[in-house]
Amino acid sequence: MLEKKIAFIGSGAMGEAMISGLLRQDLARPEDLFAADPHQERLNDLHNRYGVLTFADNNQAAAHADVVVLSVKPQRLTGVLKGLKGGIPKEALVLSIVAGATTAKISNGLAHKAIVRSMPNTPAQIGQGITVWMASQDVSEAQKEIASAVLGALGQQVNVDDESYLDMATALSGTGPAYVFLFMEAMIDAGVHLGFSRKVSEQLVVQTLKGSVEYYEMLNEKSGVHVAVLRNQVTSPGGTSAEAMYFLEKAGFRTAISRAVWAAYQRSLELGKEKPVHIPESSADTEK
Repeated sequence: MLEKKIAFIGSGAMGEAMISGLLRQDLARPEDLFAADPHQERLNDLHNRYGVLTFADNNQAAAHADVVVLSVKPQRLTGVLKGLKGGIPKEALVLSIVAGATTAKISNGLAHKAIVRSMPNTPAQIGQGITVWMASQDVSEAQKEIASAVLGALGQQVNVDDESYLDMATALSGTGPAYVFLFMEAMIDAGVHLGFSRKVSEQLVVQTLKGSVEYYEMLNEKSGVHVAVLRNQVTSPGGTSAEAMYFLEKAGFRTAISRAVWAAYQRSLELGKEKPVHIPESSADTEK
């Protein structure tokens, strides 16, 4: 039990994931969790579901909190910071899960120094996410432990000491579920095109991905095997996998993934009002 009062400024899916995770792991009591949101219907739902205290006003929620979690959309952050400026308790920790928002922007916007910036991803909603986070130099060791406990309720976590890793994580793991879901969608549609019912195609694809990841994790834990080794194991010379790999490589599959991650990284920097990073052209683009 953390014995801390935690206010969530913005109580959408990720805010709810943190609330449910903290309660599920007995790290907080419902009466110590404050949910702030402009939509009363949403607040009623959270109160009925978890028993947390709810507020329509952000300042009222933050006023007596030990930890203030910023879990709003990036486009709303500037207005939220303006409204909260000067209202965060002096000894409180501010923990942000807002994509692209730098510690400097949050600190300046709130006139507050103790900031933890983090990037979770959507599997956090079932406690299977991974979060990359870093603390500003004004965050105490005790506050770091609190941040680790709160973020640990979402799944695995990686603590870094360079803020540039947060934008990288936003592009890779934060946005990553979208890449995975698109890949799944494409495979399912391909299965339907072949003649499977959508239900069967979904079952085949989901279990294939799930089993492949678990198989890799088991072997990697034992021997540190690289994913390329496993791919080679199922790619027999002249076989169906080799034929499929040929067309994926010909279509620029790896390059498309790499450029998509780079584009997401660029967007993360833009959201933080940093200098945009130019996406390098591929050789094919140059030739055109």
